[in-house]
Amino acid sequence: MAEVIRMPRLSDTMEEGVIVEWLKKVGDQVEPGDILAEVETDKATMELESYHEGYLLHIGVKEGPVPVNGILAVIGEKDEDFQAALDEAADSEPSSNGTEAGEQAQQDDDEKVATVEAPAAAPNAPLSEQEGRIKASPLAKKMAEEAGITLQGIQGSGEQGRIVKKDITAILEGGGATQAAPAATTFTTGITEEIPVSQMRKTIAKRLAESKFGAPHFYITIELEMTNAIEARKRINIDAPPKISFNDLVVKAAAMALRRHPAINSSWLGDKIRRNGDINIGVAVAVEEGLLVPVVRHADQKSFAEINAEVKELATKAREKKLQLPEMQGNTFTISNLGMFDVDEFTAIINPPDSCILAIGSIAEKPVVRAGKVEIGNIMKVTLSCDHRVVDGATGAQFLQTFKRFMEDPVKMLV
Repeated sequence: MAEVIRMPRLSDTMEEGVIVEWLKKVGDQVEPGDILAEVETDKATMELESYHEGYLLHIGVKEGPVPVNGILAVIGEKDEDFQAALDEAADSEPSSNGTEAGEQAQQDDDEKVATVEAPAAAPNAPLSEQEGRIKASPLAKKMAEEAGITLQGIQGSGEQGRIVKKDITAILEGGGATQAAPAATTFTTGITEEIPVSQMRKTIAKRLAESKFGAPHFYITIELEMTNAIEARKRINIDAPPKISFNDLVVKAAAMALRRHPAINSSWLGDKIRRNGDINIGVAVAVEEGLLVPVVRHADQKSFAEINAEVKELATKAREKKLQLPEMQGNTFTISNLGMFDVDEFTAIINPPDSCILAIGSIAEKPVVRAGKVEIGNIMKVTLSCDHRVVDGATGAQFLQTFKRFMEDPVKMLV
């Protein structure tokens, strides 16, 4: 019996997914566990796995957005008549679905994409160049990056000229993919580029707008004297196999300070405030399309080395879009660190359901007064953004004082 495959909800905030590339084609045999397609969600590019056995009889949407529960494909017996099952499924399909079953729907969708996204370009240029960006599957991009291959000028064999795995493989093997002839250079002025908004960016915009305009933010900034922390880190790293970073010190100090100030480790639930028993620190990681926040669980109970290893692993997964949903859930407090970009100080927007987020600036040499004498110190500014529905000014200031004591004398974190 034909089975209609629908778009699953791959994250808690997902409303639609974008088909990036089908890895199976109509007529292919499918086994349970086979990967049917790559789907871009609001948080990562994920693989759509088959739970059915049979043949891929129909692909409803070759490429583009599909709402949750929208029809993606049909799997059944070879040469089976699946139209009745497809019609029945279409009757219950969400009205927001931009396509219907059949080839006409796909044609309409392609025309819509072409109308909205494609600015004028040279007639013979690949679609990826016409759109002002290179269209390639995540796997193809990764393979090209590892091999030092420039995607510019490659004529992809995928849907609408998309560069896929076999194109990169063909180049590595010495043939197959065609290098398009470079178009004649033209110079224009005043052209504005319109970039389609990814699912991730849509969700970031929605969640942060809700946070900024829904939660009354206030901010507290203090300065830390980091000379002792610099020396302590040097001593720790003499024999430590993993080299501890300042961000590891920040995560540990924040977690231990949260244990002493549970009001900061809280969430606003409308008619009540939840004081979280576990201390799970979200660490903001910048990726190409926005920001992901993987979570270090029970951070107050972990050593510097454990925090270092976990943050590195999660950050790598985030940049490769391999984070799983459980690795991005359960945060009770968030840290955003821009110190590596020489940012002196900044304010961050609270990451729901947290009630606070800590923004970390760079360490800079500045004059300080010690025992009545002006000396050179190492100053780092940090700013705590607080939800005033949960946290009062004095409560936030007390937390920062405890955090300051840990950071200025890291030995205290070992007690």
